Amino acid sequence: MKVTPLALLTIFAASSSAFGLNGGAKSVARATRSAVSFQKPALVQAVDVHGNRLGSSALGDASADASDALSVRGGAAASAPAKSGGIDFGLMAYFALWYLGNYYYNITNKLALNAAGGKTGFPMTISSLQLGVGALYAIYLWVAPDARKKPTITMQDLVKMIPVSFCFMGAHSASVFAMGMGAVSFAQIVKAAEPAFSAVLSQYVYGKPISRAKWLCLPVVIGGVILASVKELDFAWSALISACIANTFAAVKGNENKKLMDTPGIKDRLGSVGNQFALTTILGFLMSIPFVLAKEGSRLGDFFQAAKTTPAIWKNVVASGLWFYGYNECATMTLKKTNAVTQSVANTAKRVIVIIGVALVLGESLDPIKLLGCSIGIFGVFLYSIIDTLVAKKK
Repeated sequence: MKVTPLALLTIFAASSSAFGLNGGAKSVARATRSAVSFQKPALVQAVDVHGNRLGSSALGDASADASDALSVRGGAAASAPAKSGGIDFGLMAYFALWYLGNYYYNITNKLALNAAGGKTGFPMTISSLQLGVGALYAIYLWVAPDARKKPTITMQDLVKMIPVSFCFMGAHSASVFAMGMGAVSFAQIVKAAEPAFSAVLSQYVYGKPISRAKWLCLPVVIGGVILASVKELDFAWSALISACIANTFAAVKGNENKKLMDTPGIKDRLGSVGNQFALTTILGFLMSIPFVLAKEGSRLGDFFQAAKTTPAIWKNVVASGLWFYGYNECATMTLKKTNAVTQSVANTAKRVIVIIGVALVLGESLDPIKLLGCSIGIFGVFLYSIIDTLVAKKK
């Protein structure tokens, strides 16, 4: 699969819509102008999924609840979701962009890894450059006219963000390693077991007890992963271990992020979820550089020479970096607008779409036993997410 200009244009359009580049709270349903207007002189214009520029609108009432101000749209107060006939088209757009971005990220990431040498290539360099692409885009949003308001954080705030950023970098890099060492579908199946890691850490490290019902769901998740691994044609212990490391980092990041956001005043100083993710990405990129130098520093010359002679490397690195940054912000907007059960269904559906879709595109194995194990594992994840709600309703 080639990374075409259309694919790159799509991620910019998705990012523009998700990030609210006009600085105010705008609804996707307000798009009324033609695609031709997107070519007007203004450097930064928000567009919908069809490439149409969004119309301007006033900011929300200044007396709106302060908690609603923490939105991805540059810190402006979030307006009520635009609906037509009871359908929230804005939410549907975020779902579509989240899924599309995650799908294309996995494909372009794997293509970049393969073009750079596969299992013997440069996974740490590629994962770091992907964060670097996201960091550059985040900085661009701060300096571009009418894009995103800069955060007003202190040096102490940055220090407090280091644990979250380091875990974010670790989870991303380990995931890229896992996908480089084995099939994307296999890495996704193992990553679906993240709740098991989160449960152990929450219970024994952060002192947050997990219900018995949740513990009973974990054997289903782990059993599904084991069953899916039995018939994995591209099985590698390195892929399994890397995916487990990614799960550990992701679980720690979730707990550390909650501690961070409980810090008095930091939400106001950040200004938006978009700023929080931008700073996390920038710090994660900076912290990844020493690991690149330590692991692949002696071969960086070979990597850049290969990138010059093989355009598929740098094209897919740039594309995967943009997709990664874009789909994460779209996911944030989606999860902020839905409840816990909807989030669980959305994450489950996303995992299934990515596993099957990427496997078909990249020609990875879809053995019936692997699909059965995948289904059991993902069902276990979904059940784990909603079991407490189901048990509470029965009481």
